[in-house]
Amino acid sequence: MKRTLLLVPFFALLALGWSQYRQNTSDTNPNDGTNWSEYLGGPDRNHYSSLTQITPQNVSQLQVAWMYSTPDSGQIQTNPIIVDGVLYGVTPTVKIFALDAATGKEIWRAGDPLKAWYSTCRGVTYWESGDDKRILYTVGSMLYALDAKTGKSIPSFGVNGHTDLHQGLGESAKDKFVISNTPGALFEDLIIMPSRVSEDVGGAPGYIRAFNVRTGKLAWVFRTIPYPGEFGHDTWPKNAYKNPDIGAANNWAGIAVDRKRGILFVPTGSASYDFYGGNRTGQNLFANCLLALDARTGKRLWHFQAVHHDIWDRDFPAPPNLVTVTQNGKKIDAVAQVSKMGLVFVFDRVTGKPLFPIKEVPVPKSDIPGEVSWPTQPIPQKPAPFARQVMTDADINPYSTDKDSLLALFQKVGKRSYEPISKRGSILFPGCDGGAEWGGAAADPEGTLYVNANDIPWLFTMIDAPKADALAHLSPGQRVYTQNCLSCHGPERKGNARSGYPSLVDIGQKRDRTYVTQIISSGKGMMPGFTALSAEDKQALVSFLFNDEKQEVASSSPYPSKAKEAYLPYKVKGYIKFQDSKGFPAIKPPWGTLSAIDLNTGEYKWKIPLGEEADLKAKGIDNTGTENYGGPVVTAGGVLFIAATKDEKFRAFDKKTGKLLWEANLPAAGFATPSTYQIGGKQYVVIACGGAKLGAKRGNQYVAFALP
Repeated sequence: MKRTLLLVPFFALLALGWSQYRQNTSDTNPNDGTNWSEYLGGPDRNHYSSLTQITPQNVSQLQVAWMYSTPDSGQIQTNPIIVDGVLYGVTPTVKIFALDAATGKEIWRAGDPLKAWYSTCRGVTYWESGDDKRILYTVGSMLYALDAKTGKSIPSFGVNGHTDLHQGLGESAKDKFVISNTPGALFEDLIIMPSRVSEDVGGAPGYIRAFNVRTGKLAWVFRTIPYPGEFGHDTWPKNAYKNPDIGAANNWAGIAVDRKRGILFVPTGSASYDFYGGNRTGQNLFANCLLALDARTGKRLWHFQAVHHDIWDRDFPAPPNLVTVTQNGKKIDAVAQVSKMGLVFVFDRVTGKPLFPIKEVPVPKSDIPGEVSWPTQPIPQKPAPFARQVMTDADINPYSTDKDSLLALFQKVGKRSYEPISKRGSILFPGCDGGAEWGGAAADPEGTLYVNANDIPWLFTMIDAPKADALAHLSPGQRVYTQNCLSCHGPERKGNARSGYPSLVDIGQKRDRTYVTQIISSGKGMMPGFTALSAEDKQALVSFLFNDEKQEVASSSPYPSKAKEAYLPYKVKGYIKFQDSKGFPAIKPPWGTLSAIDLNTGEYKWKIPLGEEADLKAKGIDNTGTENYGGPVVTAGGVLFIAATKDEKFRAFDKKTGKLLWEANLPAAGFATPSTYQIGGKQYVVIACGGAKLGAKRGNQYVAFALP
């Protein structure tokens, strides 16, 4: 990266401060390689490091340098940041800590020791101006600011050190579920916050908002469900912007920043409810869009919508990559966005012009009454998809003992690409977790994109939502369960462990009431908190789950008032992966892949399976790949690092060829993106190992590797 410090007038440096100058002038990664000071390595979100000490020739010598154990265990999706020798990470119950990055020794830890938040957290944001060095992170709906040196709260930020993420969403979102799993993006004195909201009917809107880093005050709002007079308003029903049943179109996956130009690149998700849009007819801008916004004002510069009127939960799942490519001998600053569909969209960063053709392709029409599906969807002609797009009879898993029954079910349901979910059942492929997922893609300065993907089909069925008179005979707690929990945990509360939905049968023998009530209120993992439920509704639900509810039928309306407001005639039966009786995907392998794509040409350099199913490998069945969560890191030394797989391995590949160079066993699966940094002339690679997903055991460690 060019350094132009000598060309900048001295008084300008004094006015901005060095750290802010660095932010304003850095187009890609501001780090010199020794630090990993931002989520995914830099504002470009490229997962890239300029370090060269670890190479394809010596990577096999890596050994454990240190391990740090958190006081709690469970999923850790954190990509830790490292600034001037200090590593900042997050525990499974969202407590923040600082470590000596050379030894793993704890410096400080912050968070209420009596309060366990069961939300996934992918990291923190570091900001500095002179001696003012801050860590910004979220717990529940609050954005907090801590002194990076001590972990102490900064009381001048917001109200007593925190500010509410409900700000800017409007009065209707006041009591609704709003959190953030992903670190905010920095531009000058602004932090632009991703937000996660409920994807069910009645969820909060997902407006994009910037807050002042120093004061915590709301700076600007971009409304993704436009108001009258705003661009895109005519792509919704007239009153959609004030309909409490319509929400989302949020950015939960993260944001990339071109600080040189002052442009934010913001990928958004689907409008809610995810799978039925009869109350939101139209194209639905700015759901499922890549937005280019003015970082200072939030003004729209350009946009591209990847899914029109989404009824498949096809959120953009990860931040885009800011890359420079060469076409026809000309260098172009570009933005590349991966999708759950396994597609890559590449645009000129300034104009939004596609660098490869995108064609609107006719897709099947919905047969659900009231639904008006969009007739076409955009498909890039290059690069080719990095995940399979179609499943046929020939693709049924040949290693499954249930092959015949899987085939019989497959032949009964809908299976065309972009086929709307039907009452007879539909295959969603790639599934709700990609294709690409929240781990995102890595990119190097040569214009190569490295992306891991899932090739797992999911099975959805549309059902009639229970109406008020159908619930009249139920007890209050069972009504609340039927309205809010049944689609995931099932009518018999047995859940679906293979799809990540635990059984609630005999929950009282495993957990106490306080724990269960907190999960209902705050959520856990990817389960949202049901903040709109009244205290009485929560109490009734807990009593029902603990099998001690009085079987009384309320004399008043069987629907709580909020549930009345949030009613649609259809919903999906549940989030179910299409699997056999042993939990293997119904489709033939590979079930997880890793690809290298040359964005200069749109052609693939290599593609390999990622991960191994141990039970099948023991039978001589290799290269199955596995489901994977968490992304790769690529280095100037020529090595790509990735964990992500449920087989509890950490691997290094040759970035040029995809050849496996090294692998190590982790104490638990590393469902996170690693970080790499250098201290005292030594390069380290660190990965969070929390497991607790896909049937993997729970873990609580961060593990750092280095050469001897």
